[in-house]
Amino acid sequence: MQDTARNSTCQQVAYTGTAGVTTNAFDTQTRQVRVVANSACHILVSKAGTLAATTDPFLPALWIEYLTVNGAEKISAIQASTNGLVTATAGTLSVTELT
Repeated sequence: MQDTARNSTCQQVAYTGTAGVTTNAFDTQTRQVRVVANSACHILVSKAGTLAATTDPFLPALWIEYLTVNGAEKISAIQASTNGLVTATAGTLSVTELT
């Protein structure tokens, strides 16, 4: 995580059992993003805008995570499968670029 950063562009990604992806790629100067989702999901950052799968990293509901990214990448999310204490529900991933 950077020592200090300013909130910049914010995007919302709606997801269900079908992955959603950010509309716009990250700014070329963005090196870090803050993400939080209102339901458990799996997320994937990629240059090609590849869609997330349930085998990608898990993000618990309402957990704030900071990710290192590169400019021109996108982030995708898909709802987690019902398993153990997790109940699969559609949701929204909030993505804030930090500069």
